[in-house]
Amino acid sequence: MTRRILDLLRYGQPNEPVTIQGWVRTKRDQKSFSFVEVNDGSSLAGLQVVVNDDLPNYAETMKQANTGASVEISGVLVESPAKGQRIELKAHTIKVYGEADAETYPLQKKRHSFEFLRTIGHLRPRTNTLGAVFRVRNACATAIHNFFQERGFLWVHTPLITASDAEGAGELFTVTGLDFEKLPRTDAGEIDFSEDFFGRRAYLTVSGQLEAEIMAMAFTNVYTFGPTFRAENSNTSRHLAEFWMVEPEMAFCELEGNMDLAEAFLKHVFKHVLETCPEDMEFFNLRIDDSVLATAENIINSQFERITYTDAIALLEKADKSFEYPVSWGADLQSEHERYLAEDLFKKPVIVTDYPAAIKAFYMRLNDDGKTVRAMDILAPKIGELVGGSQREERLEVLERRVQECGLPIETLWWYLDLRRYGTVPHAGFGLGFDRLVQFMTGMGNIRDVIPFPRAPREAEF
Repeated sequence: MTRRILDLLRYGQPNEPVTIQGWVRTKRDQKSFSFVEVNDGSSLAGLQVVVNDDLPNYAETMKQANTGASVEISGVLVESPAKGQRIELKAHTIKVYGEADAETYPLQKKRHSFEFLRTIGHLRPRTNTLGAVFRVRNACATAIHNFFQERGFLWVHTPLITASDAEGAGELFTVTGLDFEKLPRTDAGEIDFSEDFFGRRAYLTVSGQLEAEIMAMAFTNVYTFGPTFRAENSNTSRHLAEFWMVEPEMAFCELEGNMDLAEAFLKHVFKHVLETCPEDMEFFNLRIDDSVLATAENIINSQFERITYTDAIALLEKADKSFEYPVSWGADLQSEHERYLAEDLFKKPVIVTDYPAAIKAFYMRLNDDGKTVRAMDILAPKIGELVGGSQREERLEVLERRVQECGLPIETLWWYLDLRRYGTVPHAGFGLGFDRLVQFMTGMGNIRDVIPFPRAPREAEF
């Protein structure tokens, strides 16, 4: 029976017969035997295989089993005399499924830049760093589902194609079935989207929140976890055109409950990853950012600070530090401000609440002062904003006024307003950029290196 290498490294015992399958990472030929390291993606470390020259077809097999080749090896586990490894595999039979040309195989035994690895996206998952990234990403996703499922949340699949801009930002990809060679036009000369597939202009979604609110009004607690899209022409290390979002939505919940859930959520995810991927996290701490483990422990063990936006502005104005962007009440916090609060001042995650209404979305609940809304952002050391959420506006007349003030077409939100007409309740939710969470957790410098196939301006390969 084939065994995964992670399982063998943890639990395999000497004299145990096993079969492994995977890809050759390295090969070292000696006078009468060869060392072959095989990795199957289940762990950071590979399993060392010792191949003696009495193996049938030894010379031909070793010629084929170059770095990158796929193999199946059967043999018996033995104690390893080498430092740093408990066991190794003494090979009895080797089958080479697919050879790899040693001269042209791009992944040589040296460090490659992440920029170069992005050009060979079909092979980069085989590297130590990207392998560790995607195992951590998997553990994060598992932890997210477990967290919500254990609390009775319903996972809902919100549409990727939408006719509305949930955030009013206007940075959406258009989805069309129109023939670009024969575009229909209105009398005003504009493209006539009434002739399009959906009978109106449609987009790739930037958020599943509004649809999640529909489901929360029937199931109480729901969450989305899926891809979202933003047509922002940004080439920074923190932005993608296609990214994944986690968006819980809770009925009968106000801002305080929203903050409590978000804090518990982050602690749960970080704790699960540390327990599930200890070797990978130690690798990131050693090779990528030596504060990775300390940052994770800080998230898990700290009680998050909670302050209002007004208090945050006052603290920033008193800071013994010059900022590139000026600080004033009514202006949005920039990354440098967010990081100062979390990294320098409080030295732990900070939840900032009650932002000015003018800089937040129309759906956030207006406070009694008429100037601020029940918004919340979680700011984390080293990255700034990690979570953004709010208590939603459940009062029909206030919501209608906010939609109009934001200049949004009220007729396209008729169904959203209907939720306030029929059984409205206080409700709240938040959004977390999944890829940014993985980037923050691993210390990776560029968000394009924590998603298998990054989509960014001028980048849609693979």
